[in-house]
Amino acid sequence: MNILDAIVADTRALVARRKADVSLSSLERRPFCQSPTLPLAPALRRSELAVLAEIKKASPSKGLIRAEYDVADLARQYKMNGAAALSVLTEPLHFKGSLDHLALARRTVDLPLLRKDFIVDPYQLVEARAYGADAVLLIAAVLDRQQLYDLHQAADALGLSCLVEAYDLTELAKLDFDQVKILGVNNRDLRTFEVDVDHSLRVFRHVPEGVVRVSESGLRTAHDLAHLRRNGVDAVLIGETFMRAAEPGKKLRALREATEPLLRTPLRKVV
Repeated sequence: MNILDAIVADTRALVARRKADVSLSSLERRPFCQSPTLPLAPALRRSELAVLAEIKKASPSKGLIRAEYDVADLARQYKMNGAAALSVLTEPLHFKGSLDHLALARRTVDLPLLRKDFIVDPYQLVEARAYGADAVLLIAAVLDRQQLYDLHQAADALGLSCLVEAYDLTELAKLDFDQVKILGVNNRDLRTFEVDVDHSLRVFRHVPEGVVRVSESGLRTAHDLAHLRRNGVDAVLIGETFMRAAEPGKKLRALREATEPLLRTPLRKVV
């Protein structure tokens, strides 16, 4: 069993326990379920290169990333320094996340919020809505074509945007691009956790025009971001680079400001 398989197995067990403890009807009565959601796609196209800034305490590959973890402060820092949207980890065992972190971020800022987790059951979509998410992550590597379609449809019905994540070209065959409006390509192989920043560009070549392109993972420098933008990427998802900084918001602003002049330099195409 690889790391991804282990996380999914743990997630299925956790969801089964939560379903036994908290009914759908009780989730649906929570106040956030009655509030309108903020669309993610327009937010990721509002600036020349949008940053989807991640709130993440730990990861399976890196262990503890940030010991001092004040979710409300992190959310405020990101908003003040130009984040287009926030990604909040809610997986508890491997990433030390929590649905309560999502709710706290929702009470703190009015940016679109992505629930970052391993969605395998429609129950998790209602949870996401109940705790204040505007969008959810659907990972092609852990879902078959029918599951992806059905979960996307169920999310749409709840008013949730979907960031559909793929890793390799074979996973694109699972996607219905009449349905998928936002595609994230992970530069980190979730099976081995190895990173190749150009990987997302090679996959995006096979994606229809009009789909919002989000490059994810392993992004650290202004040169990384400018290179991605000049090759057609609309947005980047960055977590660890910010979480390891003393002041994540200032790190975000510095990265954005350093990227802007580089966007005017000649394009280097990926082969």
